[in-house]
Amino acid sequence: MAEVVVAKAREGKFNKNAARRVRVAGKIPAVLYGSGHNAVAVEVDPKQISRILLSETGHNTIFDVEVTGQPAAKAMIVDWQREPIKDKLIHIDLKRIALDKVLRVRVRVKLLGIPIGVKAEGGILDQVLRQVEVECLPADIPGHIDVDVSELGMHQVVRVSGLPHSDKVKYITPEDATVAHVVHIREEVVATPETAEGAVAAVPGAAPAAGEAGAATEPEVIKKGKGDAEAPAGKKPEAKK
Repeated sequence: MAEVVVAKAREGKFNKNAARRVRVAGKIPAVLYGSGHNAVAVEVDPKQISRILLSETGHNTIFDVEVTGQPAAKAMIVDWQREPIKDKLIHIDLKRIALDKVLRVRVRVKLLGIPIGVKAEGGILDQVLRQVEVECLPADIPGHIDVDVSELGMHQVVRVSGLPHSDKVKYITPEDATVAHVVHIREEVVATPETAEGAVAAVPGAAPAAGEAGAATEPEVIKKGKGDAEAPAGKKPEAKK
């Protein structure tokens, strides 16, 4: 049975103060539009929306939305905003859909298995695309797209063309786009007097040094404050009296 989202129509002015009052009351301001109907400003339950977004099908979940005084309609979550500090939902866009019309949606790509290039050749698996765009009928939207990477060797690549294909789902993301590949971990370099200046040894699992490029892991971003000035190289010679 499809989930039913009960949406209450909002009245009056639709500005920041009105949206803030909706959130203080424990709801989320939202807009419902699409399928030949006028857009309607509504408020919805944040717990119910969060449950849908965290489900297996996520934002591609099709559910029934009921607005007071209007017939129930099939809908999806097409956009959402979160408060950056507390990560709370602050706005939702809902779109009415017709079950007999194709949609363009983004679907998560799930990698299965451990590549040979990782187990036997010392590489790491880098997933370049975590979602791909597809076109299909609402009922045919996959919860996720699985791809087995266990046979992937060093420097081998999985492209969109290598993902499971069917007559019901059309890929919009280019077929030659890289989904995942196995790449080298940089070998550890022992510093010598000739290479010590400007060279840093790469240690697997360690955070890269400041200014180091091409590290295997994502570098940690460190923000400098105004007081982070360079210390003087040395004391000035004491003046003779």
